[in-house]
Amino acid sequence: MQSINPTNGKLIKEYKEYSNKEVINIIDAVEADWQIWKKTSFSHRKNLMQNAAQVLLDKKQEFAETMSLEMGKPLTESLAEVEKSAWVCNYYADEAENILADEYIESDASKSFVSFEPIGIVLAVMPWNFPFWQVFRFAAPALMAGNAAVLKHASNVQGSANDIERVFKLAGFPKNLFRNLIIKSNQVEAVIENPKIKASTLTGSEFAGSRVAMASGRKIKKTVLELGGADAFIILKDADIEKAAKVAVQARMLNNGQSCIAAKRFIIDKSVLSSFISLINSELDLLKIGNPLENGIQIGPLARADLREEIHSQVEQTIEQGATLLRGGKFIEEDGYFYEPTIISNLKPGMKLYYEESFGPVFSIFSFDTEEEAIQIANDSDFGLGGSLWTKDLAKGESLARKIESGGIFINGMTKSDPRLPFGGIKKSGYGRELSHYGIKEFVNMKTIWIG
Repeated sequence: MQSINPTNGKLIKEYKEYSNKEVINIIDAVEADWQIWKKTSFSHRKNLMQNAAQVLLDKKQEFAETMSLEMGKPLTESLAEVEKSAWVCNYYADEAENILADEYIESDASKSFVSFEPIGIVLAVMPWNFPFWQVFRFAAPALMAGNAAVLKHASNVQGSANDIERVFKLAGFPKNLFRNLIIKSNQVEAVIENPKIKASTLTGSEFAGSRVAMASGRKIKKTVLELGGADAFIILKDADIEKAAKVAVQARMLNNGQSCIAAKRFIIDKSVLSSFISLINSELDLLKIGNPLENGIQIGPLARADLREEIHSQVEQTIEQGATLLRGGKFIEEDGYFYEPTIISNLKPGMKLYYEESFGPVFSIFSFDTEEEAIQIANDSDFGLGGSLWTKDLAKGESLARKIESGGIFINGMTKSDPRLPFGGIKKSGYGRELSHYGIKEFVNMKTIWIG
């Protein structure tokens, strides 16, 4: 298993994959630690989770540099990701006991209530694009709820995966409560089938999600899936266009454009279309592209060579189908997997980028005459993860937001995840929720206790 530096295409490190026998032994060790962990108090778990947050903050430079080296994210974004991971640890350290307190319900019993109890080991299959955040937003609530965890991380970010395992050990958690499994994708099904694995959570592609769901379904095990997105960024004619354009560029270019909740389909009122395109062009001109470890760099390379080839193919095919290329559409000719910020307009049904998710710095521009048409375009997608809507009429914005088919809508702001708010999608963007009080309850036994 190799980790390749996307900035120059050179090998960072090779990792020896675990055999199936080694994986079984690790899961057995995790189970043994869980049998003790599930009986611990919330106060004990809280102290350790706060320790984890502090380890993250103390070592954020080290962790951030590994992240940027492995997948190409600008260092400033990697530092922010480590800090956000510490935030989610502290959030659940503070809130888990209250969220999972017994819930009393009136019934025909003298007393009846729901208790929220841990279920065991949760398998997490995680992607490379947010190597720390994706893991901690699952791990913090899972461990605070009394569960244990094993991680199958993306092959190109194994340095980050090992760092995450180290965080929990340095924080004082039982040494086998959270373990990183260095395995290939074709070993995941056997892990799911292990009777000691009680549930799985995956963030990744539709294909990977369907495979995990099928394997879990055969064994009647719970899954939570956060898959792709083709988020709409809708601008009405009364919007603050200058502010919307600035946020649009940030929302599309964050993480080098490689985010499930990145703005991808820009649906613009025709009366402000030309102004919006001019503004985002001006914003893109200001961005500094280069080695993500250097100061001042805002855009790095795509994470892998095949990912750059894939998005370039999408762009070329969409142009061949009649869309208009307004900017970019080419490799940046230097070492590494850099791709020019790209703008494509006049997208129509049937075109490659009309329906498919684009995982890179590509702005797909749509236009509309009426608000009803804008909602129709937004909903004409197999995905439903997030989205943004821009208008000065907040009542209208709220009304339209209710009509958009997605797991979240942000009015006059960028789609983002927040430990306090539920996160997830509908349609092919997956099911279940992470974060907030909803997320921590995905992997607990909601047990009804009735006393006559």
